[in-house]
Amino acid sequence: MNFEVRRLGGADIEQMRALNALFAIAFEDAASYHLNPPGDAYLAQQLGDDRTIVVAAFEGSNVVGGLVAYLLRKLKQERSEIYIYDLAVAEEHRRRGVATALIEALHPIAAEVAAWVIYVQADHGDEPAIALYTKIGSREDVMHFDIEVGEH
Repeated sequence: MNFEVRRLGGADIEQMRALNALFAIAFEDAASYHLNPPGDAYLAQQLGDDRTIVVAAFEGSNVVGGLVAYLLRKLKQERSEIYIYDLAVAEEHRRRGVATALIEALHPIAAEVAAWVIYVQADHGDEPAIALYTKIGSREDVMHFDIEVGEH
């Protein structure tokens, strides 16, 4: 399969919408992605922010995979981390190196921003993701907690 991987920028609104549509299918979460979609100005602002990193894989003009990562600047040392928040590949394009290429595209970005690590979490039972991340990184077992914001 021939595909191109590139970072999206502020002008790539339609490509980001296509990636969000792919995420909705891959994560089986249409409500989160379709009920209240962000406006063009918001997407342009986020895609233009150096702390938001979106890398997409294209087959021609079609988005076939992508990831959204965030740059986290640390205060304990002058360094940063990159956290991969979402990563998905269209089902018909899986097992063809797309996810690996997306993650590899983060390496020069990480070097440019002096990030010392790229990290990602996987859900228990998501064996394909766990296998991929085990192949390219070292595992660290942690617990994740969601803290409700609520009304104050």
